[in-house]
Amino acid sequence: VRPADIVRVREVVKEVYIDDRIKDYVVALVTATRKPEDYRLDLKGLIQFGASPRATIYLAQAARAHAFVKGRGYVTPEDIKAIGLDVLRHRIILTYEAEAEEVTTESVVSRIFDAVQVP
Repeated sequence: VRPADIVRVREVVKEVYIDDRIKDYVVALVTATRKPEDYRLDLKGLIQFGASPRATIYLAQAARAHAFVKGRGYVTPEDIKAIGLDVLRHRIILTYEAEAEEVTTESVVSRIFDAVQVP
């Protein structure tokens, strides 16, 4: 693979369509890591730091890449779910109490995905 090929694929991936409803879904998922109570999530005392707003950018970029690999020119909620755990797991810092209770970041992200309405 030549560097020019990689640059070209990156440009094509940027063109993968992401609907406004999917963008809103991504924003809601990231917001739920910082304000879980807004999504009726009982995560009080588990999350010390939620994902930053930049996580929305990386989640959308990764979803575009996933859709491209799957041969589609558009992002679906399934693309978001497929890569969401990998993108968000290292962007959320759990509290000491959560770690002491053996709560994992994966379980927290999974609960967030279950709670946020899919478009």
